[in-house]
Amino acid sequence: MALSGSPVILLGAHMSIAGGTPNAIDRARRAGCTVLQIFVKNNNQWKGRPLSDEEVQVFRASRTAAGLLDVVAHTCYLINLASPEGELRRQSIVTFLDELRRATVLGLSRLVVHPGSHGGEGESVGIRRIAEALDEIHERAADTPVSVALEGTAGQGTSVGYRFEHLRDILGGCRWPDRVSICLDTCHLFASGHDFRDPEGYGRMIEAFDRTVGLPKLQVLHCNDSKRELGSRVDRHEHIGKGNIGVEGFRWLMNDPRLARVPKILETPKGLTLRLDKRNLRVLRGLVGN
Repeated sequence: MALSGSPVILLGAHMSIAGGTPNAIDRARRAGCTVLQIFVKNNNQWKGRPLSDEEVQVFRASRTAAGLLDVVAHTCYLINLASPEGELRRQSIVTFLDELRRATVLGLSRLVVHPGSHGGEGESVGIRRIAEALDEIHERAADTPVSVALEGTAGQGTSVGYRFEHLRDILGGCRWPDRVSICLDTCHLFASGHDFRDPEGYGRMIEAFDRTVGLPKLQVLHCNDSKRELGSRVDRHEHIGKGNIGVEGFRWLMNDPRLARVPKILETPKGLTLRLDKRNLRVLRGLVGN
């Protein structure tokens, strides 16, 4: 937490929901998080166990007691909104709607999703399919206050979203672009070719995003170092300062006043305890003001 009189830093981590969603709140509190990201069900299965009314009530009460300022969710990894008509697309939309409903009852602000993979049919086809899928989702979930946050990708395989132009074009193809925001991941940015390890490179990257998509659309940041080299197009997260980005690459991001109200969330490797999360949070927090 920030010192008395200092602004609160919106900094946290993705936490496991093992044992029930309220346990993620407790883990976040013990790690010293002010914000949190969770899965709303098993991230490797299409269907999850129902959330009971009691679990929802305990989750909401625990969040209030912990003083968390924002809680977002990440969709399961099976979802592919860029897939063609067929069972995968149908199941992706059904599961997305279920996770959107879960996020709504838990009182979360955003649901982060990887845009998807075009499977060799071309980026423009993938972009169009993602926009169409988002339109169907928003038409069928018109009343949810939870916004969708498209996550920029590393560009691995045939994934869409590794260029700012992809994100811009998906937003431009949606009927309800105001219901869609953007999540950027530092590992993905680095792997896709953005070198922000010095202030000049960081400035060029942020200006390019602002020019292409618009900074107000940036609503979530994932803070991860990269195991792989610049432009590798490979998504491999590393502890802060232990990868190819290095601590300096995070200094500019942590001190950019334009991003002060954007929640910054770790997705770094986990251990058996919260020690690694606490260490990564401490490193990022220590950069603020320096």
